[in-house]
Amino acid sequence: MEPTQNAIEHKPVFMPKVNSDNLVKTDMVRVERHVGFSSRQKKKTINDLHQVIRKKYGFKQVLELSSKSGNKLSFPLSPFSLQITNEYDGKQYSVENAFQASMVFEDGGPYEDLLTVAPRQARKDERLMTSGELTGYDYFGMEWGVEPLTTFYDWLYVNALKQNPHLHEEVMQYQAFTDITFNPAKSIHNAAYALALFVALNKRELLGNVEDPMAFYDLCNEFKVSNTEHLLEEGWV
Repeated sequence: MEPTQNAIEHKPVFMPKVNSDNLVKTDMVRVERHVGFSSRQKKKTINDLHQVIRKKYGFKQVLELSSKSGNKLSFPLSPFSLQITNEYDGKQYSVENAFQASMVFEDGGPYEDLLTVAPRQARKDERLMTSGELTGYDYFGMEWGVEPLTTFYDWLYVNALKQNPHLHEEVMQYQAFTDITFNPAKSIHNAAYALALFVALNKRELLGNVEDPMAFYDLCNEFKVSNTEHLLEEGWV
């Protein structure tokens, strides 16, 4: 039997920037994906990806955010785990739940019942696929447009992480972030990008007023955006 050939892929790496006109710089890195669905195979791919990043950029600290990371810091930083306290009712929701429950479509939404289901169930709710085109977000009466594409998601994640200062010291040690489960053809919202954005804002001492949506929007608008938007295929959500 001939050995199975590994596949060549390009995966994004998100790098917080301090002395740049970008807050986050995104680059696509060529890596050989170890074929197979086991955690061991995925960890091999992550290790190879991080070796390429370390060699290319001279980084020492790179964090994988997916559940296959093997790094204990990845779990509390996952959008399925990281909690944001809502100022309107004082309750906590995961970033994933808050995001999915805020989506507004041509034919429905926001589906606020998704705030209290399991995060993965919220992401896979059928209504998010059958309610027509995404037109914006409504987070407890706070309305956001679709453009710029990642701003609302980034605001949720950055504010959730700001509310969890016990994570800050470790997070700030990292120079780049990855998520091998992220498919830039199917989605634009990615916690690894938002995490890099938090690190950049923190290093630049710009976290002071990020709770204010307009202040956050204006702040992010001051810088050039470098993400994976150009790779999106039609039909993404």
